[in-house]
Amino acid sequence: MTHGSRSPARFAFVKARWHADIVDRAYDGFAEVTGPDRVDAFDVPGAFELPLLAQKLARQGDFAAIACAAFIVDGGIYRHDFVAASVVDGLMRVGLETGVPVLSVALTPHQYQETAHHDAIYRDQFVVKGREAARAALDIVEMHSRISA
Repeated sequence: MTHGSRSPARFAFVKARWHADIVDRAYDGFAEVTGPDRVDAFDVPGAFELPLLAQKLARQGDFAAIACAAFIVDGGIYRHDFVAASVVDGLMRVGLETGVPVLSVALTPHQYQETAHHDAIYRDQFVVKGREAARAALDIVEMHSRISA
């Protein structure tokens, strides 16, 4: 099959619903780069649920890459860096076990307050990170197609 006859790669984008007004901006940036018609979006309650859904989606075999987005902040109950490390480790293991690239768009700020100023900063940052993840996904798919050819 020649490169021109292949259908465009499809991507999954999984979003945690905590701080959805901020996290959803990552999807916006991702879809802006890849095209929204190439991305299927999925929602999960929080960051901890990202690896399991990523694993299920990877095993289906429908997606060339999966991006997962979450905003993991210190809520005063537990240390958010442990949550972030667990989630990113889980996402990495999914990619290694399934062979499907899994990209993390998880931001873990040291300082976050629910103010209009901080919300605006992180909304903008998630758009940027979504674009970066999309470019990475496209590059990885291209690299894998060259290796497989």
